[in-house]
This record gives sequence, C-alpha cells and structure tokens, in this order.
Amino acid sequence: MTQIIAVSNQKGGVGKTTTAVNLSASVAVAGYRSLLIDLDPQRNASTSLSIKNTRNNIYSALTDKIPVREVIHETSIRNLAIIPSIEDLAALEFEISHASMREQYLKNCLAGSIDDFEFVFIDCPPSFSVLSLNAWVCANYVLIPLQCEYYALEGLVSLLNNVLRIKRTFNKGFEVSGIILTMYDKRSSLSQQIEADARKNLGGKVFRTVIPRNIKIAEAPSHGKPVLLYDIRCPGTLAYLDLAAEFLKKHEKGGRDHV
Repeated sequence: MTQIIAVSNQKGGVGKTTTAVNLSASVAVAGYRSLLIDLDPQRNASTSLSIKNTRNNIYSALTDKIPVREVIHETSIRNLAIIPSIEDLAALEFEISHASMREQYLKNCLAGSIDDFEFVFIDCPPSFSVLSLNAWVCANYVLIPLQCEYYALEGLVSLLNNVLRIKRTFNKGFEVSGIILTMYDKRSSLSQQIEADARKNLGGKVFRTVIPRNIKIAEAPSHGKPVLLYDIRCPGTLAYLDLAAEFLKKHEKGGRDHV
C-alpha cells in the first residue's frame, strides 16, 4: 500500500525541501520505489534533482488534465522518480480559490496513478496555503522539519493545531509521522536546548536522528544532486541515511538490501 507523506512547515528556511529530497533519495537507495512531488512553486526540489522546466509537471496534471503517469520523471537515483513543479503553480492558489472541493484537487489528480510507489513524499510550500491544504488532505502523514532555533518551536504549535483541524475536518486518518531536528549544531547550547525542549514536550514524535549543519548538504542542490550523490561519506549523507532507516522502521518497513 502506498504511503503518502507531506513534508511541511509553515516557516521557510528550516530544511523542508532539503529533507524532502534527501529523505526520499535515501529511502529509494534502501530499495523502496519512491516518488517525490514538488508542490512548491519555488521548484527547489525539482532543481535539486536536475529537472529543468518542462510542460510535464504537477501544474499541468492539476489544470490541463495531463495524465499523472506522463508527468513522472525518473531521476539519476534508482527507485526514485519526481513530479516536478513550475512557477505557474503559484497561480493555482487563485484559480481554485472559490472552487468547490478545492482541497481535493491533488487527491483526485493522483487517484489510481501512484500505486506503483511504496512511498510518495510531497514537498509543500513554506506556508499553510491551498497547495499545502491539498497535500495534507491527500496524505497519510505529515513530516515536520524543525530548525534548531527558538522561533521555530513557537511556529510548531500553530502547525500542530492545523494538523488537528485537518484531521477533524477533511482527513480523519491524517497523522504526524514525526518531527526532524534540522541544522543541528552540537557545539551550540541553543541547539541542545531546542532538542531538549522538543523531546521533553513532544516525546516519541521527535526522530532520534538529527540533521547537522553541514556544508555538503548546502552545496549539493547547486550541483543538481541529493547529498548522497554529492558526497557519500559526509556527515549530512550519513544523517539522512540514518533518518531513512529510522523512518522505515517507524512505518513498519525494515530497510532492504540495496538494489
């Protein structure tokens, strides 16, 4: 059964797209057929996987009724495919703002077309918008990257309240997969304090694996690669591979041999 995970945070600059790209790549490397959907008009997930502007994108599937299977692009990583974004996706907010069942567009678009994938990751915009609403209504889980800074914790409360609203109103099966501490600096007392507060207040919802500040993670997108293709031995790669193993265990799918 396909599991759909929305990677989301209402705050920008928290490692959301970085996590969506590198976690989906790491899960694919573990042997699971994975799909990344770039639902952010900034299309950073697309460029991080060397996908240029193309008419076969998520906006075309949502508005021009191009079949979903025609907008899926394979990547340089075996088992990982992507549905890219385009800047025009920002217009969808206005185009469907008064439409009935506007929150169901993505769910209806994908229905019956992604069954070949074991995991589908959706990179959401850095805001709670119509696009994010569509992702949350479509998804089984939300995965929340949390930057190790004070204001990030404040915004998390609002985000979790929105999860409860969506669960009550549109998607009863919607759950939090987990919270990922990103941009962690083990030398920083602030990072340590944020981690302690998050684990104290959120318990098992916080992944044990933390994603460190790492220059290789920051450099990889400019080369159109996930960090595991850019530098297999760097701390960022090792962290995302550990996160993938923990994620797969949490979702009751132990990692397989590499294929």
